Amino acid sequence: LLLSGEAPAFSAGLNLVEVAALDRAGAERFLDVLCRFIDTLYRYPAPTVALVNGHAIAGGCVVAMACDFRIAAPASGPNAPRMGLNEVALGLRFPPAILDLVRRRVPPQHLETVVLGAGLFPPTEALSLGLLDAVRDDAQEHARAALATLAAHPASAYAAAKRALRPPLAGSAAEHADFADGGLESWVSPELKARIAALLGPKK
Repeated sequence: LLLSGEAPAFSAGLNLVEVAALDRAGAERFLDVLCRFIDTLYRYPAPTVALVNGHAIAGGCVVAMACDFRIAAPASGPNAPRMGLNEVALGLRFPPAILDLVRRRVPPQHLETVVLGAGLFPPTEALSLGLLDAVRDDAQEHARAALATLAAHPASAYAAAKRALRPPLAGSAAEHADFADGGLESWVSPELKARIAALLGPKK
């Protein structure tokens, strides 16, 4: 499975207009679908490669992180594609299953930089933080070659090894209780709706 996007984004993340319209019950359903989708992609029993051909922000970065191999082309300057988890900057709490993925996929020495810093990084810096596995000029060709290499392994052995390495995304019981107690509220708070309105409003 090769995942890619349409320029200028691999995936710019969740639809903020939709997020801003959610009430608590809607947010609960929305995040349940999101977590089940990411878990399905993370544990997909065949090779998955993310060709990160543009911005991969928040939920978009999570989609890329769920793949077996992630690659982007080099880019620099103010218009370079950015990748990162900016949930904290928006005032959002991570659902436990998504935070479980982040802990598994971001190297421990970079975890706090990525999560607490909430930055968006150009490809080379994303590589150094463990958000990407490769940055190459021939990103598209290399993505297809990487996928072909992984797909050449016996399918049943690949699926079994992946299943053993990747138990379902969950998070602890304490994290679920904490998210139900206050985390879910962060997805429907007036403060979040105001931030989204400011982000989506006309630029001066």
